[in-house]
Amino acid sequence: MSTTAAAPLQQGRPPRAGARTLAVTSGKGGVGKTFVTANLAAALAAHGNKVLVLDADLGLANLDVVLNLHPKLTLHEVFTGKCTLEQAILPAPGGFSVLLAGSGMVEYSRLTPDVRDKLLQILEEVKPHFDWVLLDTGAGISDVVLFAISLAADVLVVATPEPTSLTDAYATIKVLCTQQERRHVGLLVNQANRPGEGRLICSQLQQVLQRFVGATPGQAFKLELLGEVKADPVVRQAVLKRQLMLEHFPGSDAAQAIKALANKLIG
Repeated sequence: MSTTAAAPLQQGRPPRAGARTLAVTSGKGGVGKTFVTANLAAALAAHGNKVLVLDADLGLANLDVVLNLHPKLTLHEVFTGKCTLEQAILPAPGGFSVLLAGSGMVEYSRLTPDVRDKLLQILEEVKPHFDWVLLDTGAGISDVVLFAISLAADVLVVATPEPTSLTDAYATIKVLCTQQERRHVGLLVNQANRPGEGRLICSQLQQVLQRFVGATPGQAFKLELLGEVKADPVVRQAVLKRQLMLEHFPGSDAAQAIKALANKLIG
């Protein structure tokens, strides 16, 4: 397992113009959102980018499980002043850094003014030191999830072809249109059953959303298909073994799809 030292906040280092920020979210849980985020981070890092994954699924975090990490310091310790932000940023397999959130902390399940301020402060502090900051949000449309998404310039919604996933993805995107006035959202269809299924799903969602958003000037909405990951047995193997798919199964169809997603985002 390869790791790189996490020293993102070095004093004296010339600041970057600011990281590109991408929120990875989903309408419902269990669609592979965190798995996609972790492997996408590795794919972006493979291009020489300095990448941070911020676990914004406060209270129900599982990024540490996906990466087989056992952190002693998390966002909870940063929020409570028990450690510095730099101390909580850890190296992860795949050559990127992570800022993990603790699990089961009820106090972060609601969007209080304190949680808002601290999340915003943390993001602003880390952005100059990375090329990419990926926010792995929770699923659904709670106020905590929507606020985390609002912190990112771009959004990637992960969905599967299952009707419940698509229904919830539609609801999430509709809220992003109305509450955050977003007119462009990326879509990744995970666990696709056949080639081209992602394009069909994206087209169907686009038609419904455009009717909802309206066709008045300035109101055009674009749902862009950024990736399609076919159902691949290596994904389950990687999840069960808590391994990064891009490291252990780099030639798999699913890994190639994630690499293609990274290329599209960079390009």
